[in-house]
Amino acid sequence: MKKSYLLFAFLLFFANSFAQKYVFPEESEQHEATWLQWPHEYQYGDEFVSRLDKTWIDMTKALITSEKVYIIVYDENEKLRVNKLLKQNKIATSKIRFFIHKTDDFWARDNGPIFVKNEEDKLLIQDWGFNGWGGKAKFKNCDDIPSKIAEDLNIEVTDLNEIMINEGGSVELDGQGTLMGCKSSIINKNRNNGMTQQEAETIFEKYLGVSNFIWLNGVAGLDITDMHIDGFARFANSKTIITMNDEDQEYWQVPEADTKTLKNAKNINQEPYKFVILPLTENEVTSTYGKTVGKGSYINYYIGNKVVLVPNYNDPNDKIANALIQKIYPNRKVIGIDSRNLFVNGGMIHCVTQQQPISNN
Repeated sequence: MKKSYLLFAFLLFFANSFAQKYVFPEESEQHEATWLQWPHEYQYGDEFVSRLDKTWIDMTKALITSEKVYIIVYDENEKLRVNKLLKQNKIATSKIRFFIHKTDDFWARDNGPIFVKNEEDKLLIQDWGFNGWGGKAKFKNCDDIPSKIAEDLNIEVTDLNEIMINEGGSVELDGQGTLMGCKSSIINKNRNNGMTQQEAETIFEKYLGVSNFIWLNGVAGLDITDMHIDGFARFANSKTIITMNDEDQEYWQVPEADTKTLKNAKNINQEPYKFVILPLTENEVTSTYGKTVGKGSYINYYIGNKVVLVPNYNDPNDKIANALIQKIYPNRKVIGIDSRNLFVNGGMIHCVTQQQPISNN
């Protein structure tokens, strides 16, 4: 990473008046496809993979009803294995395309390509830096994925690896010029050491088309992500934030100051947000193989073209959360996806999906 952030930010600010502008289409806009990185045996072994396959199968089955699904597999053997699984589960493969690339893990939201549009409405890929959540995990293969996908799709790529480390799960965007995120996972010393908030804003303004910022402090070191925003707060639209009640935020270890910041947040038009409150699970989540972890969040859902994939945990609150989310998206069908084993590994549905907007190229 470059260290001269101050000089860079100044030059970037000066160049912004003349440079190309980008817009990040909001997740609920129509997709060409959803990207998945399928778990493979080279990560953690056969038993690990067998515990996760069903979640990926269920996501694929739900998504292909209204969009393509692009699946990244580690090698040809994995392609054959996954294709066999899909056929065994009677999933038509006409809307599925495989891409063979080595990956270190399956968190496509964080390392995968970020799709934006320029002023001519042309679809582009941004390749932000990825360093395994601050060097906590292997990352080299995953860091290469955006540039490889750009080559596969013959889409122009903007290389931002030397500009900023930025995981997709660390920033929440409403598509109307507002970004929400935790400093702990963006300008943390293990991501962008020495970068200031103003410098980060200048970069986001240029490359993601945002100018209104809701900054939370977050908690560095709390988990591998240093507190990604998409576990506890999301935009339903440009006027509504989905989050937890105060008690559940405290359980999630959201700092009290951040809870207050959320309540006082305003959108790009300086209008106070409305809030939709989702519960946590009633009970601690227990995996299918008997491992118990903490309570699960339903906020980490994914919006498809005609479906919304909501993490479910075999918990009494699954139905409550699904019904609340269904009210938010009346023109989409809410589908609960068993995320118990996925949650044990530190994430949920939004963390393992990445949208590709429809191209007007």
